[in-house]
Amino acid sequence: MSNVTLPTASLEAAMPVFYSHGLAGASEAALAASLGTTTADLTAQFPSRDLLVHHTMLADIERQKREHVALYAEFPTAVERLYGLLRLGLRDLAQTPPTFYGELQAGFPLTWEAVLEHLNTYSAPQLQQLLNDGIRARLFRSDINIQLVTKIILEQLNMMLNPLTFPPERFSPAEVFRSIFLYYIRGICTDEGARIAAEHFARL
Repeated sequence: MSNVTLPTASLEAAMPVFYSHGLAGASEAALAASLGTTTADLTAQFPSRDLLVHHTMLADIERQKREHVALYAEFPTAVERLYGLLRLGLRDLAQTPPTFYGELQAGFPLTWEAVLEHLNTYSAPQLQQLLNDGIRARLFRSDINIQLVTKIILEQLNMMLNPLTFPPERFSPAEVFRSIFLYYIRGICTDEGARIAAEHFARL
């Protein structure tokens, strides 16, 4: 494995190129230009496409984590943080071509495993922790099934992004988000949590 000298954060700039041209189809020249380096230097640091894709995806995961830290600093309650995480996740998924994860799974299995590990060890526990925090703060109902609610929220996110279910030319993404998540999350809230949810949406 080569020594990686590009700053990790800069690798995020390769993501739009991969989105536009595919993980295998993106040219070395386009990737090097996006990263502010030369093709020769990029090849020297990442002698295989597998290595470049892997480090780029890890950099993007770290970018997500930094955004979550900023989100938590902005919003103090579990209800607001949950809505914020959903918005960030929806934004990222909306920018991702529908073929991207299929290509990742088929052509870059080690990186796909890293993505699944991130979902299993970070994303799902993060949602579960927020639900726990909300229950302790009496913002979410104490009788909810945390694992089941986590699964439902993740599936609702995927459903919202399905253009066959909600054609964007017919349905406003913002209104779909409000209709799905405002009412579902409000349904698992206590009276105090529902009040915060309503105030949060009113500010958006």
